[in-house]
Amino acid sequence: MGRSGKAQDTMAQTITKRGPVSGTAVARASRKRKPFLLDLYGTAVGKKYVMAITGLGLIGFVVFHMIGNLKMYMGASDLNHYAHFLEKLLYPILPEKAMLWILRGGLIAMLLLHLHAAYTLTVLNRRARPVKYQSERDYQVASFASRSMRLTGIVVLLFVIWHLLDLTFGAGSINSYTGSKDAEGRLKDVYGAVVFSLERVPVAIFYVLANIMLGTHLFHGVWSLFQSLGWNNPKFNKWRTSAATGIATLVVVGNVSFPIAVLAGIVG
Repeated sequence: MGRSGKAQDTMAQTITKRGPVSGTAVARASRKRKPFLLDLYGTAVGKKYVMAITGLGLIGFVVFHMIGNLKMYMGASDLNHYAHFLEKLLYPILPEKAMLWILRGGLIAMLLLHLHAAYTLTVLNRRARPVKYQSERDYQVASFASRSMRLTGIVVLLFVIWHLLDLTFGAGSINSYTGSKDAEGRLKDVYGAVVFSLERVPVAIFYVLANIMLGTHLFHGVWSLFQSLGWNNPKFNKWRTSAATGIATLVVVGNVSFPIAVLAGIVG
C-alpha cells in the first residue's frame, strides 16, 4: 500500500472517532435554557398573550374605577366614605392602606408589562415584515381604532400620569384639596379634590378628550384580545364587536359625565 492509501486510512479513522460536529450543535449545547415563561415571552405569540391578559386586567380596573366614581352623584359623604373604604381594605389584617398599595403595585406592573409587550411586539413585526401589510384585514370594522392604537395609548398614558399627580399625590400646587380633610375633619376630601380639579376648564377639556381616546383604545383592545387568546371564530365576530362597543361606550359616557356635571353645577 502506498503513502496515499495510508493517509486515507488515517483520515477515515480520525473522522470516525470524532463523530459529526456542527457549529449549531456546539452553540445549543453551550447556551443556557431560559425558564419556560421567559422563553414564551420572547415569541410574538407570548407577547400577544401578555398584552391580552394584562389588557383584560386593566379593562376591569377602568370599569370598576368608573363605577366607584359614580358615587360622586350621591354626594361628598358617599364618595369620601368609598375612598376611605378602599384605604381600609383587609385592615387590621394588614396595615391601613397596605392592600390599596399592593393593588396599585399590581396595576403598575400590568401597565408596564402591557407597554413593554406592545413595544417589543411592534419591533418584532417590523423586522418580520419591513414592507407594510397591504391586503384587507379580517377585522376591518376596527381599522380606525387599530391604526390609532399608538396615539391613543400615548394620550391615555399621559392622562394617567396627570390623574395620579392631580388626585392621588397632589404634587406641588396641582390640587390643594388632595389629602385634605372633609367638612367633618375625619376623612380625606376626595369629593372636594375632584370638583376642584374638574371645574378648571382646561383640565375638564383634557379629561374629556383623554377619555374619548381611552374609549377608542378600549374598543380595539377588547375586540382584539379575544383574537390574541385564540377566540377568533367568525361566528363570534358580531358578539365581539358588541362587547367592545358596549364596554368602550360605558366607560366613556361614565367618565365624561363627571367634568360635564361639575361645569354644569350639577356636582359641586
